[in-house]
Amino acid sequence: MSRESGRVDWWPWAASALYVAIFTALGVWRYAAHGDLVDQGVFSQIAASAFGCFCSPLYGSQWAHHFSPILYLVGAFMRIFPASMTLVVIQAIAGSLFPPAVYALVARATDRKTARMATAVAFLYPPLAGALFGDFYENAFAPAAVAWLLYAFECGNAWGVALLTLVTLSIKEDQAFFLAAGGVLGFLRYANDRRRATMAIAVSIVAIVVAATYLLVIQPHAPGGDPHWRQRFFAWNATNFRALFPEGIAARAGFILLAFAPLLFLPFRTPVAFVAVLPLAESLVSTSPVTYTIGQHYAEAWIGYVFYAFAVEVRRLFTQDAKRLRRLLVACIGLCILEVAIADPLHPGMLHVPAARDAALDRFLRSLPPNIDVATQEEAYTHLAATDARATLLPESPSQRVHACYILIDRDFPASPRLREYGASVRVLVAQHTYRLLRRSGGIELYQRVGCR
Repeated sequence: MSRESGRVDWWPWAASALYVAIFTALGVWRYAAHGDLVDQGVFSQIAASAFGCFCSPLYGSQWAHHFSPILYLVGAFMRIFPASMTLVVIQAIAGSLFPPAVYALVARATDRKTARMATAVAFLYPPLAGALFGDFYENAFAPAAVAWLLYAFECGNAWGVALLTLVTLSIKEDQAFFLAAGGVLGFLRYANDRRRATMAIAVSIVAIVVAATYLLVIQPHAPGGDPHWRQRFFAWNATNFRALFPEGIAARAGFILLAFAPLLFLPFRTPVAFVAVLPLAESLVSTSPVTYTIGQHYAEAWIGYVFYAFAVEVRRLFTQDAKRLRRLLVACIGLCILEVAIADPLHPGMLHVPAARDAALDRFLRSLPPNIDVATQEEAYTHLAATDARATLLPESPSQRVHACYILIDRDFPASPRLREYGASVRVLVAQHTYRLLRRSGGIELYQRVGCR
């Protein structure tokens, strides 16, 4: 932290507190309006079962998909506060720790005013804001963890590096690959600095061990996983290559423009940007457009590395022409605000004033028996998941069977994807006497499987 005039600058922590308040309020609003998507429910169930199966009925064991032991920390809070709002608050707090890290990095070689301006850029950065507004993901911890890790490394703080390396590696297995590569780069960069070179290569070795242990030992034996699920991201074939020209290239170019124009591409003016190459490649090499769409949580995997390069370049420019640098930072702040206003990374269409149908569905859900074995649509699933380990979604296809004892649908949410995909099939199941109507309240219908108790 900047210590000009002998005083600690609490400005970045005030900004952090404001960040928590804003994104908690937005999350509460979105939840009340039933705007959460499926993954909010999935992670609610995974976190709530962290000290049990560590699983969700939809995805099976979390170990089958990702190495995310940090979710045990989330699960500990879910034990005390078993509600989806717990995830909302934790995600807001995780994101709020990132701007102060940017401040700390920049303040190492600039003045307080410049550090504050760089922090404002991080505070307003559209890809991060859009990701934090969405469903909870373990990636929410990555920007701050990475930025503080690199700060500790620059300071030569071996204990800080050790602790933050473990935190970063516990987020997701892709961070192990990023840190392995980053450690090698750090070793080469600081070859003449024995302390930092040792820390860098140690980070790389630990990251390789974690990646190998997860991919070779843990994941293959985890229950409920789909061994082919990663193929929807990286299974390149002739069709995918044809789609690159011109649509795929244009989409990726648009992503790069939206992601880095607000930073005036400053991170890529320094060789330090090599530390961000692999994290960015994970998004850009994917065959799925969701990974290179602004507002998705995949951005959180690379934001910490990009902003480290941003901080290094800001420090370099400060030594050359501080006034010009500040003009550039003002431009960055303006571009961030403009993009938030125009490009909609916060998905404002997902927010509306909670209506009578929202309150009616919540009342109905509260009247259900605890831990009910029910298949339902997104709006109900996300509100049941934190306290109902058996709640699941209706199938995506009419050809798939429902195995739950109960089916709940709410026809007052006609745009619900699962209702549109499976709503007509429920009538068929009733006509076949497989399920019978148990309760109805307005557009809400609860069906029970015949013979199920």
